[in-house]
Amino acid sequence: MLAKSYIEKILDYAVSCGVDYAEVFFEDVERTRFNLVDAQVVKCACGRDSGMGIRVFRGLESEYLYSADVREEKVLGLLKEHLGTGGVFGKRTPLSTIKPHGITLQGMLPRDMKLKKKIYLLQEALKEGKSAADCVVQGRACYMDADQRVQIGNTQGVYAEDRRVRTRVRFTMVAADEKSDSRQTGFLGPGAMQGPEFLQTEAFMEHAKRAARSAKGMLGARPCPVGRMPVIIANGFGGLFFHEACGHSLEGTSVANGCSEFAGKLGTKVASDKVTLIDDGSIPGEWGSLGIDDEGILTRKNVLIEGGILKNYLLDRMDAKRMGLAPTGSCRRENYRFAPVSRMTNTYIAPGTDKFENMVGSIDKGLFVKDINAGSVDPVTGEFNFNTGETYLIEKGEITAPLMSATLIGTGKEILPKVDMVSDNFALAQGYCYASSGQLPIGAGQPAIRITEMTIGGKEL
Repeated sequence: MLAKSYIEKILDYAVSCGVDYAEVFFEDVERTRFNLVDAQVVKCACGRDSGMGIRVFRGLESEYLYSADVREEKVLGLLKEHLGTGGVFGKRTPLSTIKPHGITLQGMLPRDMKLKKKIYLLQEALKEGKSAADCVVQGRACYMDADQRVQIGNTQGVYAEDRRVRTRVRFTMVAADEKSDSRQTGFLGPGAMQGPEFLQTEAFMEHAKRAARSAKGMLGARPCPVGRMPVIIANGFGGLFFHEACGHSLEGTSVANGCSEFAGKLGTKVASDKVTLIDDGSIPGEWGSLGIDDEGILTRKNVLIEGGILKNYLLDRMDAKRMGLAPTGSCRRENYRFAPVSRMTNTYIAPGTDKFENMVGSIDKGLFVKDINAGSVDPVTGEFNFNTGETYLIEKGEITAPLMSATLIGTGKEILPKVDMVSDNFALAQGYCYASSGQLPIGAGQPAIRITEMTIGGKEL
């Protein structure tokens, strides 16, 4: 880690160049990644990376510099090249230490468990998964862990250090039916802000089995009907729907520039009374959590929509400055090479009081989407599309036939008012989000929700 006096020297130089604000972000991270196909290791990489990013504001403009070489002569040379020779009298607030939230459920560090042990535990999990269904012909697993240590200091007096330990596994189980020549996959990607002891829990061993059962359940899937119909989206990673459909449109990167369907709508009704949307980066142990954000601000629970009313946006320092609001502890980046921007952490729909069985029973013909594979959105218009994973037909109040992947199409402002039932079976799942500041771990969750009607793309029956 860097000497605190060195960070102060960088900030002093930046201030002497006449900037309004300067920030230093240092990162030192160790990572392990490997892939298994059945019991065979097909890819493995272990490494360490470190570097520094420096961001400055002048008015409403920002500049970002970074370097893997953090020696003083290199960094001060970089500042001189981009900011000038300095000499302007300037003052900054003395650094004061901020203590991050205790987010990581750290029983051990990644380096405390040998690579062979990690591989063995995943081989056992895949073996358990394949045993869950005779039709499963292959099991794949992708493992990653990271031990990231960061330092943040800025001219507003913030100084903080944080340690972020994460572990995640992505299981893909492949099922085959020889009679119909059908092959289907089931996917599950559990992760936590926790060390590799995560692999030794009883709950972890169940994930590969669940992925196998999902693959088996989709054998014989038929084409999905098209048109407009009611849709139930399952709990857990079904929450990716709202992450994409409205979450990105509530990030400052879109809102501050007026490039969002929700710009200028604070305090107005944008969803049904049933919808309360929350982003919370302070949940202990959750995959998308942080003790502090990447500007050194404590993470917190941000209620974005409450009872259908738009209450807040996700804002970093610059976007907050542009909008005359306060930052929300939502500034993130993949690593020191990326300038940080406002991004989601753990985003979810709060649980309601409706019962899942009543939701299904209320539909004569519609879809039950148990899993969403991926989605995209245009924050300006709110137009989205989602590719569904495990999907079923609902007929006369019952979940019946498995369906091939469908496409859910619409806009956030159209769909949010049509959420008319929210169940009490809340769950949060794990994934990644890709945007301007890189690939980030996120949580996405919800209870099961019912949308009265939306457009479905697929193939005619």
